[in-house]
Amino acid sequence: MGVGVASILGLDKTVGSLQEYLDSADGGKALSAALDRAPEEIIDEVKRSGLRGRGGAGFPTGVKWESIRNQPSAVKYAVCNGAEGEPGTFKDRWLMRRDPYQVLEGLAIAAYAVGAERAFVVVKETYEPELVALSRALEEMNASETAGAVPIELVTGPDAYLLGEEKGMLEVIEGREPLPRIFPPYRIGLFARSGSPNPTLVNNVETLATIPAILRNGADWFRSVGTEKSPGTMLFTLVGDVAVPGLYELPLGTPMSELIYEVGGGPKDGRKVKAVFAGAAHAPLTGDQLDVTLDYEAMKKSGSGLGSGGFIVYDDSTCIVEATLAFSRFLYIESCAQCSPCKKNASEITNALERIDDGEGTDADIETALGRCSSVTKGALCYLPTGESLIVKGAIENFRDEFTAHLGKKCEQRRDLEFPKLVEFDDSAGTFRFDDSYKRKQPDWSYAPAGDAEGPSRSTNR
Repeated sequence: MGVGVASILGLDKTVGSLQEYLDSADGGKALSAALDRAPEEIIDEVKRSGLRGRGGAGFPTGVKWESIRNQPSAVKYAVCNGAEGEPGTFKDRWLMRRDPYQVLEGLAIAAYAVGAERAFVVVKETYEPELVALSRALEEMNASETAGAVPIELVTGPDAYLLGEEKGMLEVIEGREPLPRIFPPYRIGLFARSGSPNPTLVNNVETLATIPAILRNGADWFRSVGTEKSPGTMLFTLVGDVAVPGLYELPLGTPMSELIYEVGGGPKDGRKVKAVFAGAAHAPLTGDQLDVTLDYEAMKKSGSGLGSGGFIVYDDSTCIVEATLAFSRFLYIESCAQCSPCKKNASEITNALERIDDGEGTDADIETALGRCSSVTKGALCYLPTGESLIVKGAIENFRDEFTAHLGKKCEQRRDLEFPKLVEFDDSAGTFRFDDSYKRKQPDWSYAPAGDAEGPSRSTNR
């Protein structure tokens, strides 16, 4: 695992106890100093730092805090989103394992700054190492009164992609399934009732883990690396056809080519990069776009997105139809099917791609997939169908000749790709372990509604 220059989050260390955190990492100093300052001063420092949310949207963190703080509701809450489930991403899980104290310190600072009366950390119930680390850290911090004045609770939820969607996450905290609600948390938050909307702050693990360093060292220090609009460093997960997959902290603005070739070692000899998928929420990049820099503006301009910093590299031995189908199936499987356009159109997109991949497709299947991409997002309660639209449409547009070449015949390049839902990382070996339950079959999600639309292999059995 490599760590880039100007390490802020310290991927190279493991903090095993609160005392170790307090002794060796300036731990607790940011929270202690924050409690002696007005909440508005803290928010102003975070705003000046330019920190943007590391969970995918990239929204300015200080602006988000300020909007919650300034709302007139008497009751407010703060939530740490630790339900990382984006394909190709593992950095939040690594942070929670290696140094849960800085995550909790960041949450305590955020809760104080926005005026929350309670705070929550939400983690998937299958994330056992993370739960052990967080539980230990929270118990130690509470016992030593270093957790701040706002009570922090640990909440677990199902191993479902939509648990990481902030509106679905609020449902889980309230004791229900992760079915996204209509209004965003900053408008209608936790335990809301008539006359008390309870605006709720939701921040990603990496975002909160960055806060203590910013408050200790100042906004200008944080801005000393990165770009003007995307300052600081970011954690990147690199998987797929590279020699050295792993977790890397690099300044924002680093070229994609540097991450893949200089840090990740590039593809095998004789191979070249064919495509890079930025998780399951953005259009894939082609091998000709690797000069793009890793920042929010440049990645958006390229037609893709920075997302949560997880990148899956595919070399020229890969069938792009097979890869695209794998992502489409994942999103179809993970859809809660609350929204009819998503429920119906996602199944049609995946069915069309399966026909093409099986050698039974026609031009009509390509047009069906593209057409449904424009309607799958209508009436959506979450971003999932938008991701489906962007990734499938982008893949077809960038690799149209390959999709056309698959019509009416089996692929000669099929590799039986592993779907990059990451479940473990072996730091010493530099290898990831993948969840193999997405290979043309569906995990058993108990919240999947009865009478679901017909779809590819969508059963209730593993």
